[in-house]
Amino acid sequence: MFVAPDPGRVRLRVSSRAVLGIALAVAAAELCGLSLTASITGGLAALLALFTVGDPTVRRQAVTTALLPAVGFPVLALATALHGAPALRDASWLFVVFAGVYARRWGPRGHALGIFAFMMFFVTQFLHALPAQLPELYAAVGLALLAAGAIRFLGWCIERRVPPPAAPAPLPGRGLARPTTRQAFQAAAACAVALAAGQFLSQERWYWAVGTAWWIFVNTASRGETLVRGFRRVVGTVVGIAAGFLIAIPLGGAPAPTAALVAVCVFGIFYTAALSYSWMMFFVTVMAGLLYGLLGVLHPGLLLLRFEETAVGALGAAVGVVLLPVTTHAATNAWIERAVTCVHACTTAAARRLAGDPAADPAPHAADLEVLLGRVRLSLAPLVHPLSPLRARKARARRVLALLDDCAREIRGLAAVAADPDASHDARLAAASWRVEAAVHALVPPAHPARRASEEALAAPPHHPGAEAALGHLDGLERALTALATPLRTAPSAPLVPAA
Repeated sequence: MFVAPDPGRVRLRVSSRAVLGIALAVAAAELCGLSLTASITGGLAALLALFTVGDPTVRRQAVTTALLPAVGFPVLALATALHGAPALRDASWLFVVFAGVYARRWGPRGHALGIFAFMMFFVTQFLHALPAQLPELYAAVGLALLAAGAIRFLGWCIERRVPPPAAPAPLPGRGLARPTTRQAFQAAAACAVALAAGQFLSQERWYWAVGTAWWIFVNTASRGETLVRGFRRVVGTVVGIAAGFLIAIPLGGAPAPTAALVAVCVFGIFYTAALSYSWMMFFVTVMAGLLYGLLGVLHPGLLLLRFEETAVGALGAAVGVVLLPVTTHAATNAWIERAVTCVHACTTAAARRLAGDPAADPAPHAADLEVLLGRVRLSLAPLVHPLSPLRARKARARRVLALLDDCAREIRGLAAVAADPDASHDARLAAASWRVEAAVHALVPPAHPARRASEEALAAPPHHPGAEAALGHLDGLERALTALATPLRTAPSAPLVPAA
């Protein structure tokens, strides 16, 4: 967390902007004379708007932010109206859980709207909001989204200079074969178990168990990812509770120091989110303790109950992944196939560019490959985790990651060479490109075999000294792709035998 690179200080700037946006949202609610409950609701709405909205362009981000009330306001009304009807309240929340996860199939916008809907239901339970408070809750959320939007899109629009990395399209499929559909059922089942267990522990704070189960399923796509995320959430919560005994309880809800420490926690949430889920949960847990202090209900027993609710929520998530599981093996292989296909697309584009086609550009494919490799690393994280007891699968996963990193390095070099107009027109590039294509098709057979794309592009002009670098990258790609066949075709539980 302390030594991870931060190119352009993007994480630092995003975290600082979040503190400003949330502070402005809370200040606006206070200046309008709204209650503490409404101010906290507004602060959470601003945090969610700044944290979850991740569309690839600024314009789409603004549209998604504007759409948040469309899902948040009805959920707030529903949750407050059902406050005195536990059975209907519980059933309605489980429906919101299912719909929120199902909406992820529509990309970043569906993801953000689903999270916002869930958290609006959560905050009404956290604050015990009633129907009479609905007008000021609406006002607080509206003010918060305006404040967050003003800071993000007008005052400090970091994304205009540094666009966020594009998220890869979800894995395809229909019906229960689609991961988002399976996860919707899994999350609903997990939250149902967590809800029942949480209410058994406490009729007042049961919602923490549901929140734990929900967030464990966010940004995961396989059984292994979900279990590792659950472990990290429990670790972060335990450490945060320990800090709560040392920080939140002695403060006793004093407004000024509590507000300052909440700002520190907000910064920590945003700054560590991309690096460590455990550290992010540490800051979330400390912030929750500080907010309980502001509400005047914080005591040691509440922090212990918070841990118990987190534990049963994680248990509910573990039960949920048993239902219609997406195995780590299946998810990982699907992402690897997409990465290898992207390698082929980049190689083909580079070959055409080197042959003199100005319209061909490997750079976008190289950028897509980096995003896909990030998704592969996330999918393989459960297997390479230090606590994983599966030694054979760990060795296989590490070998796959090393070879894919080799591919990425060669692709970056090839794209750089292709941008140089002098390093082109060498007949040897055709044969090298064909070999790379054959290695790709050995791993991912083409659905519709077609004429080699490079055959037409690289006719057979004379040798050119500038193409030596390109040939080196193509040879490196061929070796890495050929070596990938061994770990990918080795049985998941079998020892990994290096290729001769």
